[in-house]
Amino acid sequence: MPAASDAGAPRPAPPAPPALPKTWRPFGVRAMGIVLVVCLYGLCAMSWIEFDDETRAKFTVFEKGTLLFFGLLILVLVHALIRSRVEARPEKLVVVNGYRRRDLAWEQVLAVHLPPGAPWVTLDLADGTAVPAMGIQASDGGRAKAAARELRALVAAPPQA
Repeated sequence: MPAASDAGAPRPAPPAPPALPKTWRPFGVRAMGIVLVVCLYGLCAMSWIEFDDETRAKFTVFEKGTLLFFGLLILVLVHALIRSRVEARPEKLVVVNGYRRRDLAWEQVLAVHLPPGAPWVTLDLADGTAVPAMGIQASDGGRAKAAARELRALVAAPPQA
């Protein structure tokens, strides 16, 4: 049994809440999303340029439209992932997951969880529901743990608007 778990061992002081406004965004997901879109669009553009005139002429308007549709769909989906964020403001907490935005009063948020193996932070609300906060992703490692601690500190001592 580690010494820190002894009943008599002093507990570390909770971190001080960060200065507001504060925004947390996932780093790894944003970086990979941008790299994915740039590489995919670059590959498609280079492929089109390398086709000879005869091959390009074989593409129908419908086929070109289908390629354009899927290119835009990928862009929309990646944009939804990279725009996810958690904003702490003096008057409220804003959670943006993809294209959905939730404005939460500080009193609504009871707890902040980032258990091992979870993909992102989960917020427990006063009405008994839970809200995922994809702006703090566990794949960011220590950065995500620090963000979860900061958010917990804010929930424990809500700012006064």
